[in-house]
Amino acid sequence: MKNLRRRFVRTVLLVLGVVVVSGTLFSATIVMQSIQNSLRIGTYRLGADVLVVPEKYEASARNALLAGEPTSFYMKKDALDKVRAVDGVKNVSAQVFIQPASFSCCYSANVFIVGFDPRTDFTIKPWLEESIKTIPEGNEIVTGREIPVKVGDYIPFYGTEFKVVGTLEGTGMKFFDNTVFMPLETAYRMAEQSRKKARQVLNISSDDISAVLVQVKSDITPDRVAIRIEHDIPGVKAIVSDQVISTVRQQMFVLLRSIFLIVGVAWIMALLMIAVVFSMIVNERQREIGLMRAMGAKKSGIFRLIMSEAILLSGLGGILGVTVGGILVYSFKNLLIASLKMPYLWPSSFKIAVLVLGCIVLSIITGAIAALYPAYSVSKMEPYDAIRKGE
Repeated sequence: MKNLRRRFVRTVLLVLGVVVVSGTLFSATIVMQSIQNSLRIGTYRLGADVLVVPEKYEASARNALLAGEPTSFYMKKDALDKVRAVDGVKNVSAQVFIQPASFSCCYSANVFIVGFDPRTDFTIKPWLEESIKTIPEGNEIVTGREIPVKVGDYIPFYGTEFKVVGTLEGTGMKFFDNTVFMPLETAYRMAEQSRKKARQVLNISSDDISAVLVQVKSDITPDRVAIRIEHDIPGVKAIVSDQVISTVRQQMFVLLRSIFLIVGVAWIMALLMIAVVFSMIVNERQREIGLMRAMGAKKSGIFRLIMSEAILLSGLGGILGVTVGGILVYSFKNLLIASLKMPYLWPSSFKIAVLVLGCIVLSIITGAIAALYPAYSVSKMEPYDAIRKGE
C-alpha cells in the first residue's frame, strides 16, 4: 500500500486502464442482455406468426412493432375473410391502430392505441388473462407499463373517457409498454363519437382495420403462408414475425461484434500496460527486494508481494469500472433506446450480480496475468545480484 501511494500518479493511471476495460465490457454486456430479454419476452407477447398490413405501410408496421412508433393505416375488413381462406392459415384476428390526438390528454404524446377483437384474439387476450385476470369491456382499457397511470384512473381520448382496469408488466418493447389496449368495438364507437365530442375527428369506420394477425397451422412454415397471402390477396404485405425479430438479432450481432472487438483491443492494451509498468516497478525496487531477501524473506513472499499489488490495482479498477459503467448505462438508458431503435428490458438482479462478479474477476485475472512474469523473475533473483543491480 505504501508503494502504491508513493507512486500515486502511476497507480491512478493503472487503475484507470482497468476501469475503461471493465466498464466498457460491463456496459456492452448489459445493453446486449437487455435487448435479448426484450426480444425474448416481446416474441412471446406478439403471439402471431404473420402480420398482414396494407402493402404501402410495411415500414410503418415494422417501426410500430420494433420501435413502438404510433402509427395509423387502414384497409377494409374484408381482408380478414380473404386471409382466413388462404391455405395453411389456422386462426386470424383483426386489430386497428390509432394515433391519439396530440392534445387529448397529458399522457398521449407517445401513446399508441390498439383495438383488438376479444372474440377472436389469440395474441393479446391470453396474456391479459394471465397477468391482470380481466378483459376490458365497454369504455375500459388496459395500459402498458410506461404509461404513467394506475388502475382506476380515467384517460380521455377523442372526447371519450376510458377507465384503466389493468396495467401490464414491462417488456422493453414500446409496442406493448407504451400502448393502450381496448376492444375493437370500443375503438369504433370512440371514432363515431369523436365527430360530436372531440376537436379532432377520428376518421375510421367500423369497416376499417389496420392489420390481420395470423396463426399458421403446425404442418407449414410461416414463410410459405406469407408468400401465399401476398399471392392470393393483392395490395397487402405479409410480415413474418420471426423475420422481424431475426433482423433485430442480426443488427444486434453486428453491434455486439464491434463492441467486443473494441473491448478485446482495450483488454490487450491494458494487459500490456500493466505488464510494462510492473516490469518497471520490479526494476526500480530490485535493491529493496534484494535487501528483503538478504534479511530472510522467502521467494514465495516476494512473489506474493508483487502479485498482491497487481491484484489490488486491477480489483479496484474492476469495481470502479463496473460502478461507472452501470451508472452511465442506467443514466443514459433512454438515449440508448432512442439511438439503437431496439427494444430494451433491464436484466434481472441475479443476472446483473453475476455479470458484476464476472467483470471484477476478469479484471483481477488481467492484473494477475500481467504481473505474473515480473513477479516470478524478481522472486528468482539472488539477494546479492538484486542489490547490486538496484544500486
